[in-house]
Amino acid sequence: MPEPILLDGKTLAKERQLKNRERVARLIESSGRVPVLATILVGDDPASATYVRMKGNACRRVGMESRKIELPSETTTEELLAVIDGLNADADVHGILLQHPVPPQIDERACFDRIRLDKDVDGVTTHGFGRMAMKEPAHGSATPAGIMTLLRHYGIELEGKHAVVIGRSPILGKPMSLMLLNANATVTTCHSRTRNLADIVRTADLVVGAVGRPRFVQADWVRPGVVLVDAGYNPGPVGDIDLENAAVKSSAYTPVPGGVGPMTISTLITQTIDTAEAALLNAG
Repeated sequence: MPEPILLDGKTLAKERQLKNRERVARLIESSGRVPVLATILVGDDPASATYVRMKGNACRRVGMESRKIELPSETTTEELLAVIDGLNADADVHGILLQHPVPPQIDERACFDRIRLDKDVDGVTTHGFGRMAMKEPAHGSATPAGIMTLLRHYGIELEGKHAVVIGRSPILGKPMSLMLLNANATVTTCHSRTRNLADIVRTADLVVGAVGRPRFVQADWVRPGVVLVDAGYNPGPVGDIDLENAAVKSSAYTPVPGGVGPMTISTLITQTIDTAEAALLNAG
């Protein structure tokens, strides 16, 4: 069996970073304004703070501005909605990211859905999800959209293939299934109530692990030649697939780290630039 292809998201993200830096430079030159991504962090969760910092660094590397809004953990839904309304109305802000998860007293879905559609660069609104599902223009959820970019880059054939997505979260599993369906794959979405999961996974040409459990997908669950996309990141660091034993059976796989993660941030930056170009060049 041939050596599996390493779906190297880290390298592809660096290539896209160079192109995005050029796009930002041209945009600044033509409009005189800098694209801005606003990130909202509620509370003091250290992992969330790290993710927000990484996104700010990614903005700076391409010449964009990152505007960080930090709110206390006792913030109410109404207070957070007011912050989002202010950013929606601010013409200098081109993308809005509300870092997930928020404290339990906040209605996260109401706050996600308050983000203006064109500024929803993380692809979290129900409106954006619906438009994406119907193949209408919208920013896709950043992680699954990044995965699709990675698969296209490496020429992974999806049409007519059986894709099994393990996980059904609203910002990963569900949009991933719809994006694969829109690419003409036949899609099975599995979750915690799925019966005979291992048997279903064994029928897959492509498996997406998006369940949030370390090494959940076992090597004996997958058949030779499968494409493995590991969207998990757990302490270790390890993903949701036992890549140590399963990768050798695959035709292609995403490493953890260095596979899906870099593409998520790259997609977020790219979609912010898309919005900034639409706003600033049209305004000009």
